[in-house]
Amino acid sequence: MSEVTEAEVQRLVDTLLAEHSNDDMVGFLGAQFDAGLARMDYPVSHGGLDASPKLQDVVDAALEKAGRRYPWTRNPMGIGMCGPTIIARGTEEQQARFMRPIFTAEEIWCQLFSEPGAGSDVAGLATRAVKDGDEWVINGQKIWTSSAHIAAWGLLLARTDPEAPKHKGLTAFLIDMHQPGVEVRPIRSMAGASGFNEVFFTDAKVPDSMRIGDVGEGWRVANATLMNERVSIGSSTPARGSGLIAGAVKAWEGCNDKTPARLDRLMRTWVDAEVLRLGSLRAAAKREKGVPGPEGSVLKLLSGKVGHAVAALVVELMGPDGMLCGTYTRATSRTRNENTGEGMMNQSDPVLAFVGSPGSTIAGGTIDIQKNIVGERVLGLPREPGFDPNTPWSQIPRNG
Repeated sequence: MSEVTEAEVQRLVDTLLAEHSNDDMVGFLGAQFDAGLARMDYPVSHGGLDASPKLQDVVDAALEKAGRRYPWTRNPMGIGMCGPTIIARGTEEQQARFMRPIFTAEEIWCQLFSEPGAGSDVAGLATRAVKDGDEWVINGQKIWTSSAHIAAWGLLLARTDPEAPKHKGLTAFLIDMHQPGVEVRPIRSMAGASGFNEVFFTDAKVPDSMRIGDVGEGWRVANATLMNERVSIGSSTPARGSGLIAGAVKAWEGCNDKTPARLDRLMRTWVDAEVLRLGSLRAAAKREKGVPGPEGSVLKLLSGKVGHAVAALVVELMGPDGMLCGTYTRATSRTRNENTGEGMMNQSDPVLAFVGSPGSTIAGGTIDIQKNIVGERVLGLPREPGFDPNTPWSQIPRNG
């Protein structure tokens, strides 16, 4: 890690703003990446300065003040999950090819892990990748894939050795979502949203150069991605009293039926939200360069529970108005390099936020899965009973 000072970073930010303040979003983000200000701990020439991640606060504060803070919602899978995995496990060529368009959101990404018979147990997946010369031929199905309908690229986990134990017979690939043999079908949630999808692979071909990590090392790649996902989902750090809990306080102020019991519930929820916020700040302060640890599961666990509790409280405080639901618009373009962004629920609509909130307890690993991870990796508790870890995947009964 290089010895970059706060003053040096500030000078780089000042130069960026002076020379590119009038650029459009893609142009400005490209200039930010080229200056090494995308993420401090990334390598030089790949968006970073190989410096302390703490220096990112200098960048973010200056860009926030100038109205040029990074638009995280435009490419959340790329920024929060796939990009860090490519930095941690990818080749130099892969990093050079993908990191800049990920940051500028010119290429949207998705994560292709879960399957109908392998959701919480991702390592049990059945999608096959068979070597054919310098290519791999992919056949199978993925499900609950957020942003697949607008993604240019996906991070795919597939089985390359069915006779190996389930965690050891996997390999990860970077796959072009526009190529022949890739079909995306939307799934509509009870909130009316269809931001996630089924993805079918029929003889889809991936060059071996798009393999990320060694053959059979896919679980290590996937674990890095999942830890980044859980940190990304659980580590949002709004200012004290802002974010979701601010909506609950506003709903309380407008409530016509203020009872002591409801006030107590509001205060308990506020405390839970503050504990999550402080935990996120602590995790961010301790996080070092490299793959995140199991603390991401703690944040993910709390984030889902707090988010659902706040949304439920807001709807209750709204009274009869809590039965009126808004609408959802789906982004449909999958044109490469088109900066459409994801179709999103209107988070200012509290009823839509409530109906969609149970999904936050599932995405990135269910609450029960997070408890298992915390129990095993943080508390040192024994694993749950199951098959011998050395059992070949082909001998394990499966659903689907």
